[in-house]
Amino acid sequence: MIAFLLYLHAFFTLFMTGLIWFVQLVHYPLFRDVGMKQFPHYEKRHCQNTGLLVGLPMMAELLLAAFIVYQVGGILPWIGIILLFGIWACTAIWQIPAHQKLEQGFDESTWKTLVRTNWIRTILWTFRGGLSLVFLEKIAHFPP
Repeated sequence: MIAFLLYLHAFFTLFMTGLIWFVQLVHYPLFRDVGMKQFPHYEKRHCQNTGLLVGLPMMAELLLAAFIVYQVGGILPWIGIILLFGIWACTAIWQIPAHQKLEQGFDESTWKTLVRTNWIRTILWTFRGGLSLVFLEKIAHFPP
């Protein structure tokens, strides 16, 4: 059962890692090219659709990370939780307010802040992705 949950955790974490890299390198840079008139509608749709796509994986990742801390123990799961806390904090402090402001219309300064601060989440999720693979490697050595 623990092995299955570690695989599930890795799935959600690696899904979010891949998605955040796509958003950082492809999606957010294209915001500038949407056009001023269309941008508020585009941004609102972006937030709605992204929320549907990331809501479940982020919650699952959080719950599974907490389970790993509880069941597996050790320093690595705690590092994973701390990284996740950083991701959620960045989301609350910078990403959500920037998106709310951008729903009013494109603002170059807000967009730059969004892209710049999203690097923090991108790096943290990348570390979490690597950590999830370390967990999987460790269970390969556990007796069945």
